[in-house]
Amino acid sequence: MTRWRKSSHSGGSNGGMSDCVEVAAFPEGIGVRDSKAPDTGHLILTPETFAALLTCVKHDDLPI
Repeated sequence: MTRWRKSSHSGGSNGGMSDCVEVAAFPEGIGVRDSKAPDTGHLILTPETFAALLTCVKHDDLPI
């Protein structure tokens, strides 16, 4: 069974709804999914891509 983890920093902002993702370890990489919709699927990222994503998030530098 996959163990999904959510940050202890995730809170109940937005009227009680938490804007958060969950992560899990998979043999092929790191799984990422929406904590509010866990049954809609997940992405698998390489460790390098996940590290780059975290860096962008920490610096508020997402290329969107």
